[in-house]
Amino acid sequence: MKLNRDLKVKFQKFNSDKRARYSLIALMAVFFLTLPAEFLCNVRPLLLVVDGKPYFPILLTYSEQDFDGPLSSEPDYKSERFQRILKGEPPDASTDTGLSEFEKRNSGGLSLSLEDFEEGEDEVLYAPLTMTLDDFEEDDSKTSVPENKKEVIPEVPAIPLKTHDYWMLWPPVRYDYQYIPSYSETGRVALAAPYETSSADKKRIIPSSWQDGHYLGTDDRGRDVLARLIYGFRISMIFGLSLAVTGTLLGCLLGGIQGFFGGWIDLVGQRLTEIWGSIPRLYILIILSAMLSPSILLLFAILNLTAWLGMAAYIRAEFLKGRGLEYVKAAKALGVSSFRIMGKHILPNSLTPVITFFPFEVTAGILALVSLDFLNLGVPSPAPSIGELLSQGKTNLQAIWILIPTFVVLTGALTLLTFVGDGIRNAFDPRKAAN
Repeated sequence: MKLNRDLKVKFQKFNSDKRARYSLIALMAVFFLTLPAEFLCNVRPLLLVVDGKPYFPILLTYSEQDFDGPLSSEPDYKSERFQRILKGEPPDASTDTGLSEFEKRNSGGLSLSLEDFEEGEDEVLYAPLTMTLDDFEEDDSKTSVPENKKEVIPEVPAIPLKTHDYWMLWPPVRYDYQYIPSYSETGRVALAAPYETSSADKKRIIPSSWQDGHYLGTDDRGRDVLARLIYGFRISMIFGLSLAVTGTLLGCLLGGIQGFFGGWIDLVGQRLTEIWGSIPRLYILIILSAMLSPSILLLFAILNLTAWLGMAAYIRAEFLKGRGLEYVKAAKALGVSSFRIMGKHILPNSLTPVITFFPFEVTAGILALVSLDFLNLGVPSPAPSIGELLSQGKTNLQAIWILIPTFVVLTGALTLLTFVGDGIRNAFDPRKAAN
């Protein structure tokens, strides 16, 4: 009961700190808002209704054939080709027969003309050069094939075109973190600004990328910055939280064993910890990344090799202090096992450093991921990353729509985490305990 009462008092102290309380609410609101990022930024519609039949492309994978198209692959729901299929028109917009304009012009023979390369009156003009398949015909007596030997090619019936009644429900942002559009109404796909800009020759105005649905512009490959920022923030928060949880658990386990048993276990453990902690984390990451295929799980495992060191030192000190208390000696005298004493008696009374430093551990995990991504040692492309966006902003300083939003999101998240950590530290500070 005493522990519960103490926790209640500490929670009330934290709740009275308005800066910490509002920071926690804001951080949780943004984090939970970005968790369903696929429903906020996606190239697939949330709902597609065709002839009264509902489809859910955001959850299930369909092919063009499901919508009377010719291909068995998944359609590009944003493309003009898919719109023509739903409207009952040929997928190829150039001709109803599926031929391109070049094939249509030369369907009667092979024709090559130099008229397109004619120059002005002062230059030499070249007469058109035309070649047809008639020039390559051979004697019928040499090339004729008996009627009974001729191969009969069956005619393939044309697929009937059907006009569909359809409508789509799209996410707020019609792009995901890796989609690169092949067409832009503004004429610029890569590094499209979310405001009007001038061309390189200052002769025309390039419209805002809002016309294409890029509310924060595009990066140097044409990917939507807002989508990559939302996905990257979610990955950074999940990565930081996961790294803090696993590092805390490992630190409590290893530090608790050293502090409770002491003696040669503590001595050997401390020397090994000092040796392991002296190895730079970046060198370990570079060596293992060169030997293994890079991935987010590999990066998580490598960072966990050293994430527990700080927490283990605090827990070791708490267990060294707690193992000599009277209630621990009484439990030992009653024959309670060592691990039960550690888990039921000492650890609950040693959680102050665990809870106090947890927000700062999350901050350290986020900064580690962002730093490695900035150095191109983090998650592999095309995975979204705040560090990769910062690297693009450094490379393309004129693209302020990449650097400024990314910097604001990163510093805002770290500042809120710092305010929350300060509030927890003040609430659990024994020197500020309520009377």
